[in-house]
Amino acid sequence: MLRAALALTGAAALLLGCASPGAPHRPVALVAPAALGLANSASTLVTPRWWATLGDATLNRLVEQALQTSPSMAMAQARIARAQSLTELSRSAAGAQARLDADANAQRYSANSLLPPPIAGSVRSSATLQAGLNWSADLYGAKAADLASALGQTRAAQTDAAAAATVLAAQISQAYVGLARLLAQRDLLQRTLAQHQAILALTRERMAAGLDSRVQLTQAEGALPDTRAQLEAIAEQLMRVRRQIALLSGQTPSALDELSPRLDALTLDTTPATLGADLLARRPDLVAARWRVESALHDIAVSQTRFYPNINLGAFVGLSALGLDKLLQAGSLQAGLSPALHLPLFDAGRLRAQLGARQAELDLALAQYNAAVVEAVKQAGDAIGSEQSLQRQQREQSDALASAQAAHAVAQQRFGAGLSGYLVVLHSENQLLAQQRQAAELRSGLLGARLTLLQALGGGWNDDTDASVATLHTGAPPQP
Repeated sequence: MLRAALALTGAAALLLGCASPGAPHRPVALVAPAALGLANSASTLVTPRWWATLGDATLNRLVEQALQTSPSMAMAQARIARAQSLTELSRSAAGAQARLDADANAQRYSANSLLPPPIAGSVRSSATLQAGLNWSADLYGAKAADLASALGQTRAAQTDAAAAATVLAAQISQAYVGLARLLAQRDLLQRTLAQHQAILALTRERMAAGLDSRVQLTQAEGALPDTRAQLEAIAEQLMRVRRQIALLSGQTPSALDELSPRLDALTLDTTPATLGADLLARRPDLVAARWRVESALHDIAVSQTRFYPNINLGAFVGLSALGLDKLLQAGSLQAGLSPALHLPLFDAGRLRAQLGARQAELDLALAQYNAAVVEAVKQAGDAIGSEQSLQRQQREQSDALASAQAAHAVAQQRFGAGLSGYLVVLHSENQLLAQQRQAAELRSGLLGARLTLLQALGGGWNDDTDASVATLHTGAPPQP
């Protein structure tokens, strides 16, 4: 009885001394969509090939080529391959491990060692041929959680690649629109230069006739070098933008020297009426952040299981002999079982520190997800606000353009009727060209704002997130 009591007391002391995970952890709360002004209603899904909404076949080809050849996409694919390999490593750890060992050696044994003759002082060969099997019971789901964590990292890497594709497509599309704007401005400046040359010629004639002074002539002459300087600046910008698009699409810098998109040929479709949480939820960077939260949750589960007993079962069977000629004899057979139980008792807080680090990583992942959501809402809201403002500006500017066109038409009619000089026609044309330049700026601004909005909405990337990740939208992450 005394021995039994002592044994029970010792067992109780050991169990009480086992490592403890400490107090429960309260993770960072996820930001609620309603707190950011997002609607809960479903919104129209943006097309995955969102750049195609501009209606330009050349742009489509450039983006598709970039997605195939860009170094950034190659790096993203390499990260996916690495994550998939780590996932397979975690998957393999969940099953039984088998091995086959074979070795042979020749050795001269010391004549003065513990071994007696005839082995002492002789050269003998030895060999071993043995198969082993090892299996660890996953009693508390540690291996399953480790595999789920690795799968989460793989999915995060895949969505990171989608995010990289969105950024790359946006860079090319924005540069393409910028190129079209520069070409439109160049054409208008060339018309402006011809108009200034006509004004200068007419001013010289009027000065010779005594109708204008040296002041008017100097003003007319000064407009020419200023316009030529603007044309030269646009030529430099055209060169830079074309080289940028060429390099982004995996081509030589001079491959697109003749690329000339037309601003009025690029189309705009209808903006979604509401910005719903479901649209932002499809952003690749937000999906990747959610998968990292999911992975961090499973990492905590793995750390928690280390406080519990771990059971390993091992077995081996094989042949071992001193002398190669005896290896295959029945007497060389050896076999064994090696069950093992590992229970953490006192570890100076190591396991608790590891768990605390995993919990901190979860909080970091949740905070990063919240920050990404806030930034996504800001980007989308700014893009919508900019587009709406530009649309209002465009409506006002269209009235100003119509007035300039009407004034130019009247000036031409008066000149044709002999009621005014041609200088009036040229000045009215100057006002018309200024309004046309403003119209081109607003048009390119609208296209750029639309591209920014499409990028902010994730470019229509469609995620097949499963139920475990969908729970993250409730504001309270699932517990391991």
